[in-house]
Amino acid sequence: MPELDPEDEKIVILARSARARNSAAEGAAVRDTDGRTYAATTVDLPSFKITALQAAVAAAVSSGAEGLEAAAVVTAEPFVAEASVQAVRDLAKTATILRADPSGTVQEVL
Repeated sequence: MPELDPEDEKIVILARSARARNSAAEGAAVRDTDGRTYAATTVDLPSFKITALQAAVAAAVSSGAEGLEAAAVVTAEPFVAEASVQAVRDLAKTATILRADPSGTVQEVL
């Protein structure tokens, strides 16, 4: 993988930190078009379940974000869940989505 832009590296670090802090299956972070960042983890409750990226997008939208520049998800899975991709695409058709492994190494760029 090519070297990351410092702003993209920041969201990977935020996603990794959120995942570690909560011992969650996934951690995610997004950067909105104003440069603000939002991090979240997987939510797995009896009443509802959402991916970490869906939660990060929800945090951004509820804070007034109108678009996204980039997103990152840290997961042990070999893919980004379609629901996660769709959550990002709802706000930004061309935003970069980074998938990193638990060590923070980017494995895929969507």
